[in-house]
Amino acid sequence: MLRNRDSRPGPRAHVSTFQSVGYRHRIVSAPTEPSSDGSESGADVGADAALSGSGLDAERARRQARINEIRAGGDNPYPYRFDRTHTLAELRNGWGKLDPGVETDDAVSVAGRIMLKRDSGKLVFATIRDRTGDVQLFISKAELGDDDDARTAAFADAKALDLGDWVGASGTVMTTRKGELSVKPMGAEGVQLLSKAVRPMPDKWHGLSDTDTRFRQRYADLIVNERARRNFEIRHEVVASFRRTLATHGFIEVETPVLHSEVGGAHARPFVTHHNALDIDLYLRIAVELYLKRLIVGGMERVYEIARTFRNEGISTRHNPEFTMMELYQAFGDWNDVMDITEELITTAARDALGTTVVEVRGEQVDLADPWPRRRMIDFASAGSGVELHPSMPVDNVRAVADQVGAAYEEHWGSGRIIEAIFGEVAEADIVRPTFVTGHPVEISPLARVDRNDPFLTERFEMFVDGRELANGYSELNDPAEQRARFEGEQAAKEAGDAEAGTVDEDYLRALEYGMPPTGGLGIGMDRVAMLLAGVDTIKEVILFPTLRPESH
Repeated sequence: MLRNRDSRPGPRAHVSTFQSVGYRHRIVSAPTEPSSDGSESGADVGADAALSGSGLDAERARRQARINEIRAGGDNPYPYRFDRTHTLAELRNGWGKLDPGVETDDAVSVAGRIMLKRDSGKLVFATIRDRTGDVQLFISKAELGDDDDARTAAFADAKALDLGDWVGASGTVMTTRKGELSVKPMGAEGVQLLSKAVRPMPDKWHGLSDTDTRFRQRYADLIVNERARRNFEIRHEVVASFRRTLATHGFIEVETPVLHSEVGGAHARPFVTHHNALDIDLYLRIAVELYLKRLIVGGMERVYEIARTFRNEGISTRHNPEFTMMELYQAFGDWNDVMDITEELITTAARDALGTTVVEVRGEQVDLADPWPRRRMIDFASAGSGVELHPSMPVDNVRAVADQVGAAYEEHWGSGRIIEAIFGEVAEADIVRPTFVTGHPVEISPLARVDRNDPFLTERFEMFVDGRELANGYSELNDPAEQRARFEGEQAAKEAGDAEAGTVDEDYLRALEYGMPPTGGLGIGMDRVAMLLAGVDTIKEVILFPTLRPESH
């Protein structure tokens, strides 16, 4: 039991709020007159007047003094453990249908953070929250301790609790006369402080008013922002759903190196590090493709990895330097097979995470279960520019079209890559519903097989929705001689100044010489799938700790 010998419970308590680091704090909740049934009616009241900037320091000092007082009394404000019998969701599942005004003899132990608190004299009402939900504590002075001294001390401790404190409660299940499911703590150990919060929580109603602060202090955002918690529940369900779906198709989950000696598998600028013992530079992976295809060569046939991936690129609403990709490779298949599994993975994930396949995109109700159209990149670019485009055209002609539509390009780019830039300028942002953009030029697809009907295109696709690329896949190039020629083209582009071009990976070429069967490959951006299903517009909303400029800057 925590004893607060200096606390002075009474019908009035100081209430104040103040602003700090972009959000408003409520220090304590004020007591109100209890409702006629002694329930939580009128809970969580507080003044909205703001104190000066010194308010946060003063409140932290007050709470630290309380910690010192607890320790001086021989108790620990940060105990080692607490044995709970039920989560709050389990409590509601088991007793949620109790009639109003019922007191049971069912004993439970629950734990959570205090989110609301109201002191009504001889009763304290506190709403606690764990990861599964909220429940009220009905703390009665009459039920704490076996004698008056014990009850007084235990009840004083309960009154001294602050919003944000973690507590454990052991007692019986009941409902108030208004039907609020509650736990009534019993005995001197009925309410136990599990962790004293030194810093007050963001205000329940206003939350974190500054977006940068929300992302930087995600721990505070999750405390008060139900939407943020829901976003990451959706993300979890997406990842779990992908794993279940892939297991039904016989795929094996694997892990491949994060540190690569060669940059490959995508067009991106890498992060470079140095290994001291080997005295070599290494690169944080920009993709896992080349290692997974080595496993196809080895006969594993169906493999996938949900991989943290790193690209030294700009930060935007769609880009974070570290992100999560799911890549899979299926032997004896081609790009049609992986387009099919792309639809299945994302549609099933929506059903598992949301209970529906219908999502809202730009105000439209989009049913992901509807078939996804397939259309060539050159057709999108041609329609958007008003000029029939093809990678076989002279580069000067394609540059002229790019200039006409305002698509930026670099001098060393060929016709195919400039057509991609034109597509990005005139068509990409207008794609709302899930669409497979197919038939990418060979120049921008060094690992994809040439289209069996057009030698200037490849059997490659990107899936776009809401103007964002979510997936990329193709029929995998498995001819080692042609792959070497593509790699050498990448190397030449890098030497000409293209920092995102790849190099010649001799070990991967050696693997191909052992023989890789016909294979379809796929990469899906897990963060962007979570964005789509959560209905958010920035990738920072679905990454727990996005990359941000340091606070000192």
